[in-house]
Amino acid sequence: MIYERRLLMKERSFGVLEKLWLIPWSFLILLCLIAAVGYVALYSAGGGAPEPYASKHAIRFGFGLVLMLSLALVDIRLIARFAWVGYAIGIVLLVAVLTVGNVGKGAQRWIDIGPLQLQPSELMKIMLVLALAAWFHRASWERMGNPLFLIPPAVAVVLPMGLILKQPNLGTAAITGMIGLSMFWAAGVRWWKFALIGAAAAVAAPIAYESLHDYQRARITTFLDPESDPLGAGYNIIQSKIALGSGGMWGKGFLQGTQGHLNFLPEKQTDFIFTMIAEEFGLVGALGTLGLFVLVLLFAMLTALRCRHQFGRLMAIGLGTNIFLYVFVNVAMVTGSIPVGGVPLPLISHGGSAMITVMLGFGLLASAYVHRDAEFQAARD
Repeated sequence: MIYERRLLMKERSFGVLEKLWLIPWSFLILLCLIAAVGYVALYSAGGGAPEPYASKHAIRFGFGLVLMLSLALVDIRLIARFAWVGYAIGIVLLVAVLTVGNVGKGAQRWIDIGPLQLQPSELMKIMLVLALAAWFHRASWERMGNPLFLIPPAVAVVLPMGLILKQPNLGTAAITGMIGLSMFWAAGVRWWKFALIGAAAAVAAPIAYESLHDYQRARITTFLDPESDPLGAGYNIIQSKIALGSGGMWGKGFLQGTQGHLNFLPEKQTDFIFTMIAEEFGLVGALGTLGLFVLVLLFAMLTALRCRHQFGRLMAIGLGTNIFLYVFVNVAMVTGSIPVGGVPLPLISHGGSAMITVMLGFGLLASAYVHRDAEFQAARD
């Protein structure tokens, strides 16, 4: 009995060691490089000191690495089994935000869980990806053509969107909806159903615009004509464009950015951190930063292609879409291509909830890579 128990322990230990060997360490190094860019940018945003932003950024990333590596070792079939439990927890947290959440800058988006201040809308995007991947991964082609089969996942997308809009947080709600659409597309939903959704959205757009808060309508107006209110609603984007242009090809140099260090650029440590990078390191630094994110997206797509099971494929596509939307919306926002929406740049912007939830997503992506050959049950008839 003792010998058998020791043998079992050896087998389990070997399984863990084998999984550690399978972890994509090059991907982890890539994430460390992006976080290092964030540390340098936040060090500059703090006036050339690790406090108050850079040191917290490093601590949060260190905690996120532990979380990521731990999740990478979790069997992906266990993740699939409890995907809807995570979704339910996310919904409960969103409801809790509307009742006992903290109010900041005119919005109610955060909730205190012990010493941690969590933004459940960020976590909900990850939980939505898992839930939809679990719903679709064993669905046959015949079921995908049945409109009734698509009603539950559609409700699963609309419900958190509505709760996030109540906070209000239009940008995150829109990203949540786009993540849901990408999951439906990846699962094989027919194109004409997306055309119907697009037509319905076009019809509802005027009504949705009228229901927006005054500051949200002001953001759209400012996007169309920032100079109409240069000292008010248009101030942020005008200063951002000045900083972007002044950086030139090679930038003004580390700690030499005038717009950021003379406090012309608001929210330089969060929403406009990419502007800080472009001003101090120029077009080369900005494109280099974006190049690192392109490599992250390539890894997500490679993981999706190499997975032998639908759950891993869909999860990798959904998580990759989430990162793409983070980066696209933030960069488009600070360059004046879309209205300002308060979306951080992953692993670079200052913020605890965004850092932890992004690393949670990367841990799940690493789990899909490690367990890409896992055997799942056959698809339903």
